[in-house]
Amino acid sequence: MLREIIGRIFGPRKRERRPSISLLERCLNCDTDLTSSELYLRYRVCPECGFHYVFPAYERIDSLADEGSFQEINRSLVSLDPLPFKGEASYKKRILDAEKMTGLTEAVVTGVCQIEGTLTVIMVLDFSFLGGSMGCVVGEKVALAFEHALKKKLPLVAVVSSGGARVQEGILALMQMAKTAASARRLHVARLPFISILTNPTTGDVYASFANLADIIIAEPHAILGFAPIKVVEQTEGKELPTDAHTAESHLKHGMIDCVVERTKLRGLLATLLDLLSSQYRLAITRRFGPYPPIVPRRESAWQSVQLARHEERPTSLDYVTRITASFIELHGDRYYGDDGTMVCGLADIGGEAVVIIAQERNHDGERRNRGRIHPEGFRKAQRAMLLAAKFRLTLITFIDTPGAYPGLDAEERGLGNAIARCLAIMSDLPTPTISVIIGEGGSKGALAVGVADRILMLENAIFSIMPPERAAILLYRDESRAAEVAPALRLTAQDCVELGVVDVLVPEPKGGAHTDPDEAARQFRRILISEMVQVRSASIDDLVKARYEKFRSMGRYSSRISITLSKDMAEIQSYLADRLMDLREYLPSRAVDVPLKEEDDESQQKKS
Repeated sequence: MLREIIGRIFGPRKRERRPSISLLERCLNCDTDLTSSELYLRYRVCPECGFHYVFPAYERIDSLADEGSFQEINRSLVSLDPLPFKGEASYKKRILDAEKMTGLTEAVVTGVCQIEGTLTVIMVLDFSFLGGSMGCVVGEKVALAFEHALKKKLPLVAVVSSGGARVQEGILALMQMAKTAASARRLHVARLPFISILTNPTTGDVYASFANLADIIIAEPHAILGFAPIKVVEQTEGKELPTDAHTAESHLKHGMIDCVVERTKLRGLLATLLDLLSSQYRLAITRRFGPYPPIVPRRESAWQSVQLARHEERPTSLDYVTRITASFIELHGDRYYGDDGTMVCGLADIGGEAVVIIAQERNHDGERRNRGRIHPEGFRKAQRAMLLAAKFRLTLITFIDTPGAYPGLDAEERGLGNAIARCLAIMSDLPTPTISVIIGEGGSKGALAVGVADRILMLENAIFSIMPPERAAILLYRDESRAAEVAPALRLTAQDCVELGVVDVLVPEPKGGAHTDPDEAARQFRRILISEMVQVRSASIDDLVKARYEKFRSMGRYSSRISITLSKDMAEIQSYLADRLMDLREYLPSRAVDVPLKEEDDESQQKKS
């Protein structure tokens, strides 16, 4: 027995190319011939229906890692039946059989590799080894992988396929959930990237512990995912589940994962994500210069600005994002209920620097994006993006273009007010540079929720208001048709917002509005945006957070720019009264006109004394 254990631990280091399942001749899902399919032989994917079969751990690593770069760690850890489990077959025999079938020493393989040049810790759970179940050794190897990433300051990628806990190890297996979750948390506190890939199937203890604590969660198409196995859910519900339930696509729809990606595209996606999350590059000033001088806007009437901001052909947030970024990876879901397409979040590259983007998106097809009105899930997804930016010290850029939050009953019941309030609070002291850009209609609370930033930019023909002019006309005059009359009083134009100190920088638009030349509008916007990114990056985080608080703390105080606006109004009133006084002098008796002169005489006498 001792010789057997020594052989398992110190056996040949050479990996044996043993597939965890026999190669199929025909697809089990669509009956397509697989014998001549390069896609199936290389990736275990049916070329006809796209079904993703179980992928052996070492072959999975080969498909993701740069050739020859993988070095395995902790291979010598093996299970030794800690609780002498009794069953139909002995636990030791089942482990030995799994080792012979798969060529693995345990259900998880851990190591270090390069993915398109980025040094990364990787761990892969193989379902073919006792269902990828997590026992003491699996939990230990997972924890050691997290600790290795923490020690070496490396990102970590986990590819998961598991049926849950290893029942043969009893309560000790259950405790591995706490162990691995704590290890993942330490990586999070150290601000190191963690990406998990959920494959078919991923359920139980692994799903409910470290696999769901990643910064980015990706799933393969049609993978079975969930806390409980399908049979348990069906027994609980008392009926069969819908065909799309418990799948990766269902998880995406309900906001539980970021994206569903085919196996053949995983390597490229991981390489881009690791580049962005591990980026050491930052924009810097190559020569001393100040911010771009303020533009002199073309003075449109308030109502004309409203019409231009709402123009059907006006560029949307994604129109700008696609024009000003070198790459953009969209992330989905609030991890609670769903995914609101009106709030688009993701990682991007602007000017060679990685940034996090939150974009309110109307889309030219208004119905598809709920006409720009945001649900609670959108605001919660934005909170995820804010915290992601803070963790990796990436500049957060928010695009504002919404008529407001969705005021429906279901939104209220799902915590709309709380979601908006938390966005405001999180942004107020977010420990990373923040820039907000109002590109179209900045509608009330829904707009401000992602607008508490170090620098606020506003396109020349955009608007920002407490409520739509139509609603204000109803409140004031009970007549929506008087909206054009009310608009100037709302002080909603870009120039108004600058004068009131709400907006820092105006961004010029092509003549006639951004919709006349979206490419030129994006060029002008990108030029000023990068300048502002450099400015906010040059300050320390503590100074940024302090200045941000003081900025919004001063809004509404008479010591702010509001006093300047009021002073201008008072000066105009005084000038008007002075002109009227001159007119009156022509008609009033000389005695009355001499009164101010007498005051001047008294003043001169006081000076003499």
